[in-house]
Amino acid sequence: MSMAKGARSPQGAVDLNLDLRSPPEGAKELPNKDSGFLDGSPSESPGLETTKGITAFQTLVHLVKGNIGTGVLGLPLAMKNAGILMGPLSLLAMGLISCHCMHILIRCARRFCHRCIVSFFLIVTQMGFCCVYIVFLADNLKQVVEAINSTTNNCHYNETVILTHTMDSRLYMLTFLPFLVLIVLIRNLRVLTIFSLLANITMLISLIIIVQYIVQEIPDPRQLPLVANWKTYSLFFGTAIFSFESIGVVLPLENKMKDARRFPVILSLGMSIITALYISVGTLGYLRFGDDVKASITLNLPNCWLYQSVKILYVIGILCTYALQFYVPAEIIIPFATSHMSKRWALPLDLFIRLAMVSLTCVLAILIPRLDLVLSLVGSLSGSALALIIPPLLEITTYYSEGLSPVTIVKDTLISILGFVGFVMGTYQALDELIQSGSPLTFSNSTVFIQ
Repeated sequence: MSMAKGARSPQGAVDLNLDLRSPPEGAKELPNKDSGFLDGSPSESPGLETTKGITAFQTLVHLVKGNIGTGVLGLPLAMKNAGILMGPLSLLAMGLISCHCMHILIRCARRFCHRCIVSFFLIVTQMGFCCVYIVFLADNLKQVVEAINSTTNNCHYNETVILTHTMDSRLYMLTFLPFLVLIVLIRNLRVLTIFSLLANITMLISLIIIVQYIVQEIPDPRQLPLVANWKTYSLFFGTAIFSFESIGVVLPLENKMKDARRFPVILSLGMSIITALYISVGTLGYLRFGDDVKASITLNLPNCWLYQSVKILYVIGILCTYALQFYVPAEIIIPFATSHMSKRWALPLDLFIRLAMVSLTCVLAILIPRLDLVLSLVGSLSGSALALIIPPLLEITTYYSEGLSPVTIVKDTLISILGFVGFVMGTYQALDELIQSGSPLTFSNSTVFIQ
Protein backbone atom coordinates (compact mmCIF):
# COMPACT_ATOMS: atom_id res chain seq x y z
CA MET A 1 0.00 0.00 0.00
CA SER A 2 1.38 3.37 -0.92
CA MET A 3 1.65 5.94 1.82
CA ALA A 4 2.85 9.51 1.42
CA LYS A 5 3.71 11.53 4.50
CA GLY A 6 3.29 15.28 4.22
CA ALA A 7 4.63 18.16 6.21
CA ARG A 8 3.46 18.75 9.72
CA SER A 9 0.81 21.37 10.29
CA PRO A 10 1.20 24.07 12.97
CA GLN A 11 -0.79 21.85 15.31
CA GLY A 12 1.59 18.95 14.71
CA ALA A 13 -0.74 16.84 12.59
CA VAL A 14 0.55 14.58 9.86
CA ASP A 15 -1.32 14.29 6.56
CA LEU A 16 -1.53 10.73 5.25
CA ASN A 17 -2.69 9.81 1.77
CA LEU A 18 -3.79 6.19 1.73
CA ASP A 19 -4.68 4.52 -1.54
CA LEU A 20 -7.98 2.65 -1.31
CA ARG A 21 -7.00 0.18 -4.01
CA SER A 22 -3.38 -0.26 -2.91
CA PRO A 23 -1.78 0.31 -6.32
CA PRO A 24 1.85 -0.54 -7.08
CA GLU A 25 4.56 1.90 -6.16
CA GLY A 26 4.65 4.81 -8.55
CA ALA A 27 0.99 4.60 -9.48
CA LYS A 28 -0.60 7.92 -10.37
CA GLU A 29 -2.49 9.61 -7.55
CA LEU A 30 -5.83 11.26 -8.19
CA PRO A 31 -5.69 15.02 -7.67
CA ASN A 32 -8.83 15.49 -5.55
CA LYS A 33 -8.09 16.84 -2.09
CA ASP A 34 -11.62 17.59 -0.97
CA SER A 35 -12.81 14.09 -0.33
CA GLY A 36 -10.62 12.99 2.51
CA PHE A 37 -12.79 9.96 3.14
CA LEU A 38 -12.18 8.53 -0.32
CA ASP A 39 -8.65 9.81 -0.75
CA GLY A 40 -7.50 8.60 2.62
CA SER A 41 -6.84 11.95 4.27
CA PRO A 42 -8.17 11.49 7.79
CA SER A 43 -10.49 14.02 9.33
CA GLU A 44 -9.29 13.18 12.80
CA SER A 45 -6.10 15.15 12.30
CA PRO A 46 -6.95 18.70 13.43
CA GLY A 47 -4.82 19.20 16.52
CA LEU A 48 -4.09 15.50 16.87
CA GLU A 49 -1.29 13.15 15.89
CA THR A 50 -2.55 10.84 13.16
CA THR A 51 -2.15 7.15 13.89
CA LYS A 52 -0.38 4.77 11.53
CA GLY A 53 -3.45 2.65 10.89
CA ILE A 54 -5.54 -0.14 12.39
CA THR A 55 -4.59 -3.80 12.57
CA ALA A 56 -6.33 -6.69 10.84
CA PHE A 57 -8.02 -7.73 14.10
CA GLN A 58 -9.26 -4.20 14.75
CA THR A 59 -10.62 -4.10 11.19
CA LEU A 60 -12.44 -7.40 11.71
CA VAL A 61 -13.96 -6.11 14.98
CA HIS A 62 -15.22 -2.95 13.27
CA LEU A 63 -16.58 -4.93 10.31
CA VAL A 64 -18.53 -7.35 12.50
CA LYS A 65 -19.88 -4.51 14.62
CA GLY A 66 -20.82 -2.57 11.50
CA ASN A 67 -23.24 -5.38 10.63
CA ILE A 68 -24.67 -6.47 13.96
CA GLY A 69 -27.35 -3.95 14.88
CA THR A 70 -31.10 -3.80 15.20
CA GLY A 71 -31.64 -5.70 11.94
CA VAL A 72 -30.66 -9.09 13.36
CA LEU A 73 -33.58 -8.94 15.80
CA GLY A 74 -36.04 -8.88 12.89
CA LEU A 75 -34.56 -11.79 10.93
CA PRO A 76 -36.87 -14.48 12.42
CA LEU A 77 -39.86 -12.55 11.09
CA ALA A 78 -38.02 -12.16 7.79
CA MET A 79 -37.74 -15.95 7.62
CA LYS A 80 -41.48 -16.18 8.12
CA ASN A 81 -42.00 -13.84 5.18
CA ALA A 82 -39.78 -16.01 2.94
CA GLY A 83 -40.36 -19.57 4.18
CA ILE A 84 -38.31 -22.01 6.25
CA LEU A 85 -36.41 -23.21 3.16
CA MET A 86 -36.44 -20.12 0.95
CA GLY A 87 -35.48 -17.82 3.84
CA PRO A 88 -32.09 -19.33 4.78
CA LEU A 89 -31.17 -19.90 1.11
CA SER A 90 -32.11 -16.32 0.22
CA LEU A 91 -30.20 -14.92 3.19
CA LEU A 92 -27.13 -16.94 2.19
CA ALA A 93 -27.40 -15.61 -1.36
CA MET A 94 -27.89 -12.07 -0.04
CA GLY A 95 -24.76 -12.38 2.10
CA LEU A 96 -22.68 -13.64 -0.83
CA ILE A 97 -23.95 -10.92 -3.15
CA SER A 98 -23.44 -8.18 -0.53
CA CYS A 99 -19.87 -9.34 0.12
CA HIS A 100 -19.16 -9.43 -3.61
CA CYS A 101 -20.56 -5.92 -4.06
CA MET A 102 -18.41 -4.67 -1.19
CA HIS A 103 -15.32 -5.96 -2.99
CA ILE A 104 -16.47 -4.21 -6.17
CA LEU A 105 -17.09 -0.94 -4.30
CA ILE A 106 -13.59 -1.03 -2.84
CA ARG A 107 -12.02 -1.47 -6.29
CA CYS A 108 -14.07 1.26 -7.96
CA ALA A 109 -14.61 3.91 -5.27
CA ARG A 110 -11.35 5.76 -5.92
CA ARG A 111 -12.32 6.71 -9.46
CA PHE A 112 -13.00 10.47 -9.31
CA CYS A 113 -16.12 10.41 -11.50
CA HIS A 114 -17.98 8.16 -9.05
CA ARG A 115 -17.09 9.77 -5.74
CA CYS A 116 -20.03 12.14 -5.46
CA ILE A 117 -22.55 9.34 -6.08
CA VAL A 118 -20.99 6.98 -3.55
CA SER A 119 -20.52 9.73 -0.96
CA PHE A 120 -24.14 10.88 -1.24
CA PHE A 121 -25.61 7.44 -0.60
CA LEU A 122 -23.10 6.79 2.18
CA ILE A 123 -24.18 9.96 3.98
CA VAL A 124 -27.92 9.26 3.61
CA THR A 125 -27.61 5.60 4.60
CA GLN A 126 -25.38 6.10 7.64
CA MET A 127 -27.28 9.13 8.97
CA GLY A 128 -30.46 7.08 8.61
CA PHE A 129 -28.94 4.31 10.70
CA CYS A 130 -27.99 6.86 13.35
CA CYS A 131 -31.58 8.12 13.51
CA VAL A 132 -33.07 4.67 13.96
CA TYR A 133 -30.47 3.90 16.62
CA ILE A 134 -31.66 6.87 18.67
CA VAL A 135 -35.26 5.64 18.43
CA PHE A 136 -34.17 2.14 19.41
CA LEU A 137 -32.18 3.42 22.40
CA ALA A 138 -34.97 5.62 23.74
CA ASP A 139 -37.87 3.24 23.20
CA ASN A 140 -36.18 0.17 24.66
CA LEU A 141 -34.87 1.99 27.72
CA LYS A 142 -38.32 3.49 28.25
CA GLN A 143 -39.99 0.08 28.21
CA VAL A 144 -37.41 -1.45 30.54
CA VAL A 145 -38.03 1.36 33.02
CA GLU A 146 -41.82 1.19 32.73
CA ALA A 147 -41.92 -2.59 33.18
CA ILE A 148 -39.49 -2.61 36.10
CA ASN A 149 -42.23 -3.04 38.73
CA SER A 150 -43.65 -6.10 36.93
CA THR A 151 -40.34 -7.77 36.10
CA THR A 152 -39.72 -10.97 38.08
CA ASN A 153 -36.91 -13.45 38.58
CA ASN A 154 -39.09 -16.35 37.39
CA CYS A 155 -38.63 -16.78 33.64
CA HIS A 156 -41.15 -19.63 33.44
CA TYR A 157 -44.15 -17.73 34.74
CA ASN A 158 -45.88 -15.43 32.27
CA GLU A 159 -48.33 -12.76 33.24
CA THR A 160 -49.81 -9.63 31.74
CA VAL A 161 -47.38 -6.80 32.31
CA ILE A 162 -48.79 -3.52 33.59
CA LEU A 163 -46.54 -0.70 32.42
CA THR A 164 -45.89 2.25 34.72
CA HIS A 165 -45.95 5.39 32.58
CA THR A 166 -42.87 7.55 33.02
CA MET A 167 -42.15 10.13 30.32
CA ASP A 168 -42.42 10.43 26.56
CA SER A 169 -39.92 8.57 24.38
CA ARG A 170 -38.76 11.88 22.91
CA LEU A 171 -37.49 12.94 26.32
CA TYR A 172 -35.50 9.70 26.51
CA MET A 173 -33.97 10.63 23.17
CA LEU A 174 -32.87 13.97 24.56
CA THR A 175 -31.30 12.28 27.58
CA PHE A 176 -29.11 10.23 25.24
CA LEU A 177 -27.97 13.30 23.30
CA PRO A 178 -25.11 14.35 25.67
CA PHE A 179 -23.68 10.82 25.62
CA LEU A 180 -23.89 10.67 21.83
CA VAL A 181 -22.12 14.04 21.54
CA LEU A 182 -19.26 12.78 23.70
CA ILE A 183 -18.92 9.58 21.69
CA VAL A 184 -18.81 11.29 18.28
CA LEU A 185 -16.00 13.57 19.47
CA ILE A 186 -13.76 10.51 19.18
CA ARG A 187 -12.13 11.04 15.78
CA ASN A 188 -9.65 8.16 15.87
CA LEU A 189 -10.70 4.81 14.40
CA ARG A 190 -8.20 2.96 16.59
CA VAL A 191 -9.87 4.35 19.70
CA LEU A 192 -13.30 3.43 18.34
CA THR A 193 -12.10 -0.18 18.29
CA ILE A 194 -12.67 -0.22 22.06
CA PHE A 195 -16.30 0.78 21.61
CA SER A 196 -16.77 -1.67 18.75
CA LEU A 197 -15.32 -4.49 20.86
CA LEU A 198 -17.61 -3.56 23.78
CA ALA A 199 -20.61 -3.48 21.45
CA ASN A 200 -19.66 -6.86 19.98
CA ILE A 201 -19.41 -8.38 23.45
CA THR A 202 -22.72 -7.00 24.71
CA MET A 203 -24.61 -8.02 21.58
CA LEU A 204 -22.98 -11.45 21.51
CA ILE A 205 -24.09 -12.04 25.10
CA SER A 206 -27.59 -10.86 24.18
CA LEU A 207 -27.78 -13.21 21.20
CA ILE A 208 -26.48 -16.13 23.30
CA ILE A 209 -29.24 -15.50 25.86
CA ILE A 210 -31.83 -15.33 23.09
CA VAL A 211 -30.59 -18.48 21.35
CA GLN A 212 -30.45 -20.52 24.58
CA TYR A 213 -34.11 -19.68 25.20
CA ILE A 214 -35.06 -20.52 21.62
CA VAL A 215 -33.42 -23.96 21.54
CA GLN A 216 -35.07 -25.09 24.79
CA GLU A 217 -38.24 -26.10 22.98
CA ILE A 218 -38.39 -26.24 19.19
CA PRO A 219 -41.68 -27.65 17.85
CA ASP A 220 -42.10 -29.84 14.79
CA PRO A 221 -40.89 -27.76 11.80
CA ARG A 222 -42.95 -29.75 9.29
CA GLN A 223 -45.89 -27.44 9.94
CA LEU A 224 -43.97 -24.46 8.57
CA PRO A 225 -44.19 -23.61 4.84
CA LEU A 226 -41.04 -24.19 2.80
CA VAL A 227 -41.81 -21.18 0.60
CA ALA A 228 -44.03 -18.30 1.75
CA ASN A 229 -46.37 -16.15 -0.31
CA TRP A 230 -44.51 -14.09 -2.90
CA LYS A 231 -46.31 -10.94 -1.73
CA THR A 232 -44.48 -11.05 1.61
CA TYR A 233 -41.08 -11.70 0.07
CA SER A 234 -40.43 -7.97 -0.37
CA LEU A 235 -40.58 -7.69 3.43
CA PHE A 236 -37.83 -10.29 3.67
CA PHE A 237 -35.76 -8.45 1.09
CA GLY A 238 -35.99 -5.14 2.93
CA THR A 239 -35.04 -6.67 6.29
CA ALA A 240 -32.11 -8.58 4.77
CA ILE A 241 -30.71 -5.47 3.08
CA PHE A 242 -31.08 -3.48 6.30
CA SER A 243 -29.31 -6.24 8.28
CA PHE A 244 -26.15 -6.12 6.17
CA GLU A 245 -25.28 -2.64 7.42
CA SER A 246 -21.50 -2.64 6.90
CA ILE A 247 -21.59 -1.57 3.25
CA GLY A 248 -21.04 1.98 4.50
CA VAL A 249 -18.00 1.23 6.66
CA VAL A 250 -15.92 -0.89 4.30
CA LEU A 251 -14.32 2.16 2.63
CA PRO A 252 -13.00 3.83 5.80
CA LEU A 253 -11.89 0.47 7.23
CA GLU A 254 -9.88 -0.45 4.14
CA ASN A 255 -8.59 3.12 4.04
CA LYS A 256 -7.29 3.03 7.62
CA MET A 257 -5.66 -0.42 7.61
CA LYS A 258 -1.90 -0.64 8.07
CA ASP A 259 -1.76 -3.20 5.28
CA ALA A 260 -4.76 -2.72 3.01
CA ARG A 261 -3.71 -5.67 0.86
CA ARG A 262 -5.11 -7.95 3.57
CA PHE A 263 -8.51 -6.26 3.60
CA PRO A 264 -10.20 -8.54 1.01
CA VAL A 265 -9.45 -11.56 3.19
CA ILE A 266 -10.69 -9.76 6.33
CA LEU A 267 -13.84 -8.66 4.49
CA SER A 268 -14.62 -12.20 3.32
CA LEU A 269 -13.98 -13.64 6.78
CA GLY A 270 -16.13 -11.03 8.51
CA MET A 271 -19.04 -11.43 6.09
CA SER A 272 -18.87 -15.22 6.46
CA ILE A 273 -19.19 -14.89 10.23
CA ILE A 274 -22.06 -12.43 9.92
CA THR A 275 -23.97 -14.47 7.33
CA ALA A 276 -23.67 -17.67 9.40
CA LEU A 277 -24.85 -15.81 12.51
CA TYR A 278 -27.81 -14.25 10.67
CA ILE A 279 -28.96 -17.56 9.20
CA SER A 280 -28.70 -19.28 12.60
CA VAL A 281 -30.60 -16.63 14.56
CA GLY A 282 -33.25 -16.13 11.87
CA THR A 283 -33.90 -19.83 11.29
CA LEU A 284 -33.92 -20.86 14.96
CA GLY A 285 -36.20 -17.96 15.87
CA TYR A 286 -38.74 -18.89 13.21
CA LEU A 287 -38.54 -22.59 14.13
CA ARG A 288 -39.20 -21.78 17.79
CA PHE A 289 -42.10 -19.33 17.45
CA GLY A 290 -43.51 -20.12 14.00
CA ASP A 291 -46.38 -17.87 12.93
CA ASP A 292 -46.32 -16.18 16.36
CA VAL A 293 -42.88 -14.64 15.79
CA LYS A 294 -42.89 -10.88 16.38
CA ALA A 295 -41.26 -7.97 14.57
CA SER A 296 -38.40 -8.11 17.09
CA ILE A 297 -37.40 -11.47 18.54
CA THR A 298 -37.22 -9.86 21.97
CA LEU A 299 -41.01 -9.47 21.84
CA ASN A 300 -41.30 -13.24 22.29
CA LEU A 301 -39.10 -13.41 25.39
CA PRO A 302 -40.56 -13.83 28.92
CA ASN A 303 -40.74 -10.80 31.18
CA CYS A 304 -38.02 -11.65 33.68
CA TRP A 305 -34.74 -10.00 34.55
CA LEU A 306 -32.64 -12.45 32.56
CA TYR A 307 -34.37 -11.54 29.32
CA GLN A 308 -34.83 -7.89 30.27
CA SER A 309 -31.04 -7.80 30.41
CA VAL A 310 -31.05 -8.56 26.68
CA LYS A 311 -32.65 -5.19 26.05
CA ILE A 312 -30.26 -3.42 28.43
CA LEU A 313 -27.24 -5.02 26.79
CA TYR A 314 -28.55 -4.11 23.36
CA VAL A 315 -28.99 -0.49 24.48
CA ILE A 316 -25.31 -0.45 25.47
CA GLY A 317 -24.28 -2.11 22.21
CA ILE A 318 -26.28 0.24 19.98
CA LEU A 319 -24.99 3.26 21.92
CA CYS A 320 -21.43 2.17 21.12
CA THR A 321 -22.36 1.37 17.51
CA TYR A 322 -23.64 4.91 16.92
CA ALA A 323 -20.08 6.24 16.93
CA LEU A 324 -18.94 3.84 14.20
CA GLN A 325 -21.93 4.53 11.94
CA PHE A 326 -21.49 8.29 12.51
CA TYR A 327 -17.80 8.06 11.60
CA VAL A 328 -18.60 7.45 7.92
CA PRO A 329 -20.57 10.63 7.05
CA ALA A 330 -18.24 12.64 9.29
CA GLU A 331 -15.24 11.41 7.28
CA ILE A 332 -16.91 12.63 4.10
CA ILE A 333 -18.31 16.00 5.21
CA ILE A 334 -15.68 17.32 7.63
CA PRO A 335 -12.57 17.08 5.38
CA PHE A 336 -14.45 18.86 2.59
CA ALA A 337 -15.53 21.66 4.96
CA THR A 338 -12.17 22.11 6.70
CA SER A 339 -10.24 22.14 3.41
CA HIS A 340 -11.78 25.55 2.68
CA MET A 341 -10.82 26.98 6.09
CA SER A 342 -7.55 28.15 7.58
CA LYS A 343 -5.71 25.82 9.97
CA ARG A 344 -6.70 28.12 12.84
CA TRP A 345 -10.41 27.36 12.40
CA ALA A 346 -10.10 23.71 11.34
CA LEU A 347 -10.56 22.19 14.80
CA PRO A 348 -13.47 24.46 15.92
CA LEU A 349 -15.25 23.81 12.62
CA ASP A 350 -14.66 20.07 13.01
CA LEU A 351 -16.27 20.09 16.46
CA PHE A 352 -19.16 22.29 15.33
CA ILE A 353 -20.01 20.02 12.38
CA ARG A 354 -19.98 16.94 14.61
CA LEU A 355 -22.29 18.62 17.10
CA ALA A 356 -24.62 19.77 14.32
CA MET A 357 -24.75 16.32 12.69
CA VAL A 358 -25.51 14.41 15.88
CA SER A 359 -28.11 17.03 16.85
CA LEU A 360 -29.71 16.64 13.42
CA THR A 361 -30.11 12.89 13.86
CA CYS A 362 -31.68 13.46 17.28
CA VAL A 363 -34.06 16.14 15.95
CA LEU A 364 -35.16 13.90 13.07
CA ALA A 365 -35.78 11.05 15.49
CA ILE A 366 -37.92 13.34 17.66
CA LEU A 367 -39.89 15.15 14.95
CA ILE A 368 -40.66 12.48 12.36
CA PRO A 369 -43.70 10.31 13.25
CA ARG A 370 -43.48 6.57 12.49
CA LEU A 371 -39.73 6.81 12.16
CA ASP A 372 -39.55 3.06 11.53
CA LEU A 373 -41.38 3.47 8.22
CA VAL A 374 -39.44 6.60 7.26
CA LEU A 375 -36.15 4.81 7.90
CA SER A 376 -37.42 1.80 5.97
CA LEU A 377 -38.02 4.13 3.06
CA VAL A 378 -34.54 5.65 3.38
CA GLY A 379 -33.06 2.17 3.62
CA SER A 380 -34.87 1.03 0.50
CA LEU A 381 -33.76 4.12 -1.41
CA SER A 382 -30.14 4.42 -0.32
CA GLY A 383 -29.40 0.98 1.15
CA SER A 384 -30.45 -0.99 -1.93
CA ALA A 385 -28.76 1.51 -4.22
CA LEU A 386 -25.46 1.49 -2.32
CA ALA A 387 -25.38 -2.25 -1.63
CA LEU A 388 -26.67 -3.80 -4.86
CA ILE A 389 -27.30 -1.30 -7.66
CA ILE A 390 -24.30 1.05 -7.71
CA PRO A 391 -21.33 -1.36 -7.23
CA PRO A 392 -22.09 -3.58 -10.28
CA LEU A 393 -22.77 -0.55 -12.46
CA LEU A 394 -19.52 1.02 -11.25
CA GLU A 395 -17.61 -2.09 -12.26
CA ILE A 396 -19.11 -2.02 -15.76
CA THR A 397 -18.51 1.71 -16.35
CA THR A 398 -15.04 1.61 -14.80
CA TYR A 399 -13.56 -1.45 -16.45
CA TYR A 400 -15.61 -1.85 -19.66
CA SER A 401 -12.96 -0.05 -21.72
CA GLU A 402 -10.34 -2.45 -20.35
CA GLY A 403 -12.05 -5.46 -21.89
CA LEU A 404 -14.60 -6.65 -19.32
CA SER A 405 -15.79 -10.19 -20.05
CA PRO A 406 -19.40 -10.80 -21.15
CA VAL A 407 -19.95 -13.09 -18.16
CA THR A 408 -19.01 -10.27 -15.78
CA ILE A 409 -21.29 -7.84 -17.59
CA VAL A 410 -24.24 -10.27 -17.37
CA LYS A 411 -23.50 -10.94 -13.70
CA ASP A 412 -23.35 -7.24 -12.83
CA THR A 413 -26.52 -6.56 -14.80
CA LEU A 414 -28.45 -9.29 -12.96
CA ILE A 415 -27.29 -8.01 -9.56
CA SER A 416 -28.33 -4.46 -10.44
CA ILE A 417 -31.74 -5.68 -11.64
CA LEU A 418 -32.19 -7.58 -8.37
CA GLY A 419 -31.30 -4.45 -6.41
CA PHE A 420 -33.63 -2.31 -8.52
CA VAL A 421 -36.56 -4.71 -8.01
CA GLY A 422 -35.96 -4.61 -4.26
CA PHE A 423 -35.57 -0.84 -4.44
CA VAL A 424 -38.97 -0.45 -6.16
CA MET A 425 -40.83 -2.99 -4.01
CA GLY A 426 -39.37 -1.75 -0.73
CA THR A 427 -39.99 1.89 -1.57
CA TYR A 428 -43.56 1.22 -2.68
CA GLN A 429 -44.36 -0.76 0.45
CA ALA A 430 -42.85 1.86 2.78
CA LEU A 431 -44.72 4.68 1.04
CA ASP A 432 -47.95 2.69 1.08
CA GLU A 433 -47.69 2.05 4.82
CA LEU A 434 -46.80 5.69 5.47
CA ILE A 435 -49.85 6.88 3.54
CA GLN A 436 -52.32 4.36 4.95
CA SER A 437 -51.04 4.36 8.52
CA GLY A 438 -53.33 6.23 10.86
CA SER A 439 -52.33 4.43 14.04
CA PRO A 440 -50.67 6.10 17.01
CA LEU A 441 -46.93 6.51 17.10
CA THR A 442 -45.22 3.16 17.34
CA PHE A 443 -41.72 1.89 16.81
CA SER A 444 -40.96 -1.37 15.05
CA ASN A 445 -37.56 -1.69 16.70
CA SER A 446 -38.98 -1.57 20.21
CA THR A 447 -40.05 -4.31 22.54
CA VAL A 448 -43.47 -4.38 24.21
CA PHE A 449 -43.82 -6.74 27.12
CA ILE A 450 -47.19 -8.43 26.94
CA GLN A 451 -46.96 -12.07 27.87
